[in-house]
This record gives sequence, C-alpha cells and structure tokens, in this order.
Amino acid sequence: MARRAFDEAVRSAYVANMSAISNFVSLHPYFKVRPGKLEAFKAGLPAFVDKTKTEKKNLFYDFTFNGDEVLCREGYTDAEGLLAHLQNVDALFKEALKIADLTRLEVHGPAQELDKLKAPLAELKPVWFVRGTN
Repeated sequence: MARRAFDEAVRSAYVANMSAISNFVSLHPYFKVRPGKLEAFKAGLPAFVDKTKTEKKNLFYDFTFNGDEVLCREGYTDAEGLLAHLQNVDALFKEALKIADLTRLEVHGPAQELDKLKAPLAELKPVWFVRGTN
C-alpha cells in the first residue's frame, strides 16, 4: 500500500512538472568544423557557456560531438529567451563561423512560441519542429 501511494505521488509530480517544462523552446545548431580547426573550435566554447550563464531564461546549454560535427543543445523558457541568447552570443557565433559551417538549425517548441521566431530567424533558414500537444 505504501509503495502504491509513493508511486502515485511520483507520477503526479512528474505529470505536473512535465506540463511545466513541455512548453519551452529549444535551439539545435549543428556545425561542421573545418579540417584542422576542431581544437580551436573547442577552445572557443567556454566563452559561449560563460555568456549563456548570465541569461535568466536559459534552461540548459551544452555541446556534444561526433568527430568534427558539433551540436549545441540549448533550451529557453520562451521565444524571447532564445532571441535574447542569440543577441548575447552574436559576436561569438560570427567568430565560430570563421572555422565551422552551420549545417543545420532546428527550432523546437509550441506553435505560439515558434511563430514569434519565424521572422527573426528567417535568414538562418531553420527547420521548425512544432510540439505535438499544447
């Protein structure tokens, strides 16, 4: 009986938190680092992290690697948080593009948040992933 009550409490907490975190917006830029530049690219990543730490609407931010391919996994409470981040790291992003190519950009989130991003991000030609349930 105690186990069932515990399981129900965990399930309730999970469902409550799931709805709270499901409406965030995430950005997924994929980079292809040019030959011989991977170490230089990696050396620039702490500056991105340091700048991002100051952003109040950032939920998570990190980098993953597959050889010379790099993915930045990042999430924001809303579209405004994502736009603030892009402005915050703009100079660093432009520097990174001197040694890497942006090969794909995905934006994930609820439709009402993505709609706020379509015009500002149009030049980057992202792929839009609309959250299935709102």
